[in-house]
Order: sequence, then C-alpha cells, then structure tokens
Amino acid sequence: MKSEKGKGALRLLVLLAVLVGFLYLAFDSMRGNKIKLGLDLAGGVSITYQAKEENPSSQDMKDTIFKLQRRVETYSTEAQVYQEGRNRINIDIPGVSDANQILEDLGRPGSLTFVDPSGNTILTGDQVKSAKPAQMQNKTTGQSQYLVELVFTEEGSKAFAEATSKLVGQHIAIIYDGRTYSNPVVKEAITGGTCQIDGMQSYDEADQLASTIRIGSLRLELEELRSNVVGAQLGQQAIHTSLKAGAVGFLAIVAIMVGIFWLPGLAASLALALYISLTVCLISAFDITMTLPGIAGIILSVGMAVDANVIIFTRIREEIGLGRSVREAVKSGFHKALSAIVDGNITTLIAAAVLYIMGTGTIKGFATTLGLGVVVSMFTALLITRSWVTAFLELGLDKKGLFGAVKERKTFDFIGKRKFFFGFALVVIASGFIGMGVYRAKTGSALNFGLDFKGGTSTNVTFNQDMSLEQIDAEVKPVVAAVTGDNDIQAAKVQGTNEVIIKTRALSVEERQSLDQALAEKFSVDQEKITAESITGTISGEMRRDAVLAVAIALLLMLIYIRFRFSNFRFAASAIMCLCHDVLVLFAFYVLFRWSIGSSFVACMLTLVGYSINDTIVIFDRIRENQKLYPRMDRKELANKSITETFSRSVLTSLTTFVTIFILFLLGVSSIRDFTLPLMVGTIFGTYSSIAIASPLWDLMETRHDKQKAAAEAAAKEAEKAEKAAKKKKK
Repeated sequence: MKSEKGKGALRLLVLLAVLVGFLYLAFDSMRGNKIKLGLDLAGGVSITYQAKEENPSSQDMKDTIFKLQRRVETYSTEAQVYQEGRNRINIDIPGVSDANQILEDLGRPGSLTFVDPSGNTILTGDQVKSAKPAQMQNKTTGQSQYLVELVFTEEGSKAFAEATSKLVGQHIAIIYDGRTYSNPVVKEAITGGTCQIDGMQSYDEADQLASTIRIGSLRLELEELRSNVVGAQLGQQAIHTSLKAGAVGFLAIVAIMVGIFWLPGLAASLALALYISLTVCLISAFDITMTLPGIAGIILSVGMAVDANVIIFTRIREEIGLGRSVREAVKSGFHKALSAIVDGNITTLIAAAVLYIMGTGTIKGFATTLGLGVVVSMFTALLITRSWVTAFLELGLDKKGLFGAVKERKTFDFIGKRKFFFGFALVVIASGFIGMGVYRAKTGSALNFGLDFKGGTSTNVTFNQDMSLEQIDAEVKPVVAAVTGDNDIQAAKVQGTNEVIIKTRALSVEERQSLDQALAEKFSVDQEKITAESITGTISGEMRRDAVLAVAIALLLMLIYIRFRFSNFRFAASAIMCLCHDVLVLFAFYVLFRWSIGSSFVACMLTLVGYSINDTIVIFDRIRENQKLYPRMDRKELANKSITETFSRSVLTSLTTFVTIFILFLLGVSSIRDFTLPLMVGTIFGTYSSIAIASPLWDLMETRHDKQKAAAEAAAKEAEKAEKAAKKKKK
C-alpha cells in the first residue's frame, strides 16, 4: 500500500510539473505576442493595386482576384482579396506589419511573355499554371543547380509544344515588364506541359524568378496604388474581453464538473487546463493565424474535450451503480466510453480535414483550429484525465462517495413523441423559407447578406485626432448607422495616421453625400478628405463554391464512416439528415431575425455540424451497445432506453458549451455578440435534434425497412407457391 501511495504521489508530481510547464509556455506565447492574429483581431497590411487597363472586363477582374487570393494565402490562410471600385484590387494580409517586404515578396504584377528570337510572343503569363523553385545535383560535376519548374495550362501546353518543336537549338526569352529575366536554349521539343529554366546562381534567385512568373500569370497588368498598415477591426478590447470571458468560462466549467462529478470532475478540470495550454502552445508553434472563426473552432473543441470526460465519468457512475468497485468501474468506464469518443471525434476530424484541404480563408482557419483541438482533446481526455484519476486512486482516494453512482432511470418514450418532434422541426424550418419569401417581397432581398458576401462601400475619413477603435465604435459607428440604417459596419485604422477605413453596405450617391456631411458636422473633418469606393465581397463566388463542395464531401465521407462503423446505413442516413435539420433550423433564425450573413455565418454553420454529429454519434453508440446486450428487446423500447441513459450526458455537455459561449456573449464587444448569439441557438437545437430527431428518425427508417423486407419475403413466397402450383398442374 505504501509503495502504491508513493507511486501515486510521484505520478501526481509529474502531472503537476507537466501542467505548470505548459501553462508557463502558453502564458509566455500570449505575453510575447507569439500567436499570429487575423485582421479582425490585430490588423495587418493592406495593399491596393490598380489595373493599367482603364475598363477591364468583370471576368478578367474576377480571374485576377482569384489567382491573387491563391497567391497571398501562402502568407496567411486569412488573407482577403476583393475588388475596389471599377479597376482596383485590394489585398489584406493579417499578422504582418512591413508593407514594403510584402510587396517585395509578392512580386510586381505585370506583363509576362515568352518570346522567340524573331520577337514573336509564344506564350503569355496567364497560360502558366504554376512556377516553383527547385534544386538538383549535376550528374557530371556533382555541383548543385538551381532552376525554376513551370507547369502550363492545357492551352499553354499545346502552344509551347508547337513552339519548342520548331525552335530546337534556339532561344526563348522570358520577358517581364520589358526586362528579360531568362533566355534559355531549347534543347528538345517539350510536349509534357512542363519545362525547366536553369542558369540560376542561387536558390533565392530561382525563388524570386518563380515568384515573378506566378504573379505575372495574372490576366491583368497591375500597378501598386497604395499600401497601408491597418489596425485591428475589433480592437484590443475584443481580445481582452475574449480572454476574460474564456477565463470566466473555464472557471464555470470547473465549478460544474466538480459540483456534479466530484473527484473525477477535478481530474477533468486539471486535464482541461492542460488541454487549453497545450492548444495555445501548438497554435503558436504551427504559426496558425487566429481569427473569430478560429476562436469558434477552439470553443467547439473545448466542448468536445469536456464531452469526452462526461461520457467517461457517466460510464464510471453507471458501473458503480451496478455494484462494481471504484477501481473496476474506472477501468470498465474508460473502456466502454472509448468507442463513442473515438467515433464522435473521427467524424469531426473528417469534416475538419476536408474543410482544410478544400476550404479557403477563414474556413481553412476554422478547420485548422478545430482539427488541432479535437486531436489534443482526445489525448487529454483518454490519457491525461485517466492519469489524474489513477493517481488519485493510488493515493487511496477510492471511496464510492467521491465518485457517485447512477441507478437505473425511468425510461421516457422519446420515440412515441416523434410526431410532435418532427412537426415542431418542420414548423421552424418552414418558417425560415416563408420568411425568405416575405422579406424578398418587402425588401427585395430574402437574406441579409453582409459585407463579406455582397460587398458595399469603403469610405476613407481623415479625422482631426487619432481615434481609438473603442471611440470609433462608440462615436463614429452610430453616425454611420443613422445614415445607412444598417449596423453591419466594419472599421479599421491606418496606422501612423488619423485615417479610418469604414466599410458599409453599398451606398447611393445621395447616401454618400449625406454620410460625408454627417461626419463633417459631427467631427469637423474636411469633406474634401473623405473618399469613397465600391468594394466587392471578400468571400468570392469561387470561395463559396469551394466551401459548399467541401461541406458536401465532408458529409459524404462522414456518411461512409458511420455506415462502416455501425454496419447499418440507416444510422448513417439519419445522422446526416439530422445535420441537415440543424443547419436549416439555424438558417431559419438567420432569416427571421435578419442576422447578417458573412464569414461568421460560415463558421457558425460549420461549428454546428461538428458539434451536433458528435452528440448524435454518442447516442447511436449506446443504441449499438444495447442491441448486443438486449437482442430481443423491442426496437422502440431499446431506442428510448439508450436516449434516456445518455440524456444527462447530452444535457450536461451542452450546458458546459453553452455556458462558455454565453459568457463570451455577455462580456464580449458587439461584433463578438453577433457571432456568439447564433452559436448559442445552434448549441440548443443541435442537442435537441440529437435527442429528439436522430433516434426517432432511425427507428422510422428501420420500421420502413422491416416492412419492405417483409413485403419482399411475402412476394417471394407467393411467387414460389405459384411456381409450385404451375409445376403441379403440368404434371
């Protein structure tokens, strides 16, 4: 016993040392500004290019914006590219402060051509698909060679193959804005759609040429108009209140977990502290840019980390309630909870992986933090929490009173109430579509699209003093809202100046004049220094299509995984239909309450999908387990029993997640409230659907499957009987 207590004390000291170490590293990362923050939280560089062509086509502008978006995402997944006015393109890159360095690294957009010795253009830059630097070793001399590898588009491949077959032994010059960067000799006809440019003196030179070629593959020739360092859109107050809300939320979760689960709740709280600090350290180490959608991913993963512990501890209490000792119950509880935790987290990881691979901008940022959080939460829940509980047991804290027990609960007839549940869901969803029709008739717009989607007007105002973002929120935005009649306003400061960039919905000429006049009267600014330009949305059509396609593929892969794990297509189909219910219900709230649909809308929807599928999987896992334990039990009774057994866990998990978001809603600035309110609605309805929609839907599918199977068997018997009768008649 003494040796076990010594072992427990040593384990406890090691765990405490690890926790303190990671807490220090996390605090140091935040204190030393080692975490990259997005434009909304910390600002960055804003660069404006102007097309040399006076009236470029909308298609050329869209194509150029899309290619620039792909280019600048190498600096940050949160970078934004959008159109300003008729022929300008604006690039916002978060987490950086040296505009000149970005301009140098990005390259100068200009005219790129491939020219033969007679001066004829063979290819233009827009026919180059990609260009990247490479290094190889010369087989003869053994020296390193530096080169640029080019991949052409289908059109470019054909043109290049035709040209090189005629120009073997001759030069092809690569000219950018009138300057010849390279003039290689064609050694043979190149028909594979790729080629290499050699003769570089260093890898940096090859990298610079590759960068030049990439930026030169744009449809339009661009010239730099201006570059600024802009401040955060939300301000330091948003960061401070978010951190404060996070701390209060953590303490609330600790109080709930310890108050309900006692000693295991303390173990979970210590593991959760390690989870949070470890996540912060990894975000810093992997140079992940944090934005509001990224915070959403962390909130969701915190909820899932708590959820895993709740599943385990509820299982332990159930085992104690069956008469097992605490040590046996702990071992059995962790074992039985494993499949539900793994299945729930893997389905979420599938979604995160697909969104990261196929998504862009804020979607990729959300997927990164969510995926990272899920992996870390599984590690802390399954290993660290267990280590803390084991240490407590080794110290002799193995009394049943420290763990609690759960006895058999009275089963509630959830399946019998499915008509009410389904009816309520249909009413809420239908109200959203009806609301779209009503608003379209009244306002001409079914949805309240925000600036991220539909663009608007960007107004630059130079004030007489350096105003803080808090002052802008309190004094300037109300003046703007009074003119526009809309609270969807984004404001950012240009560092080192008194200039403020204010983005609003699209304003007419009269509204722009009214806004200029209102600002001049209120703040005594010079109206001549107020300029305005129309801007497009930062979420382009290509990005929207990528997001929709990514979600569709994620749902398909989750469907396949659930089908494989549960060996039943009805489980998978009902889980996916339940997700569709959640999305449509939250969408109905966006419609009815005219919430602004922007990048936060995408993050909220993705958060809901990840949260709800995890909850549903836990209930389905219990149904699967009970099917093996009670093979002769009526299916409806078995489903009701499974939902009842997991009911407290579903409610408790939702409560801890809801409390975290609600505190962020109470303490956060207005823009964060706009973000957290839909999350609260999604949490409530996500839990509701997992309990009241998913399992009844599964039972309904099973019932119809049984009827179809019985009908098919009856038809087969009738056919067999008719065949026998026909044979008998022939005899």
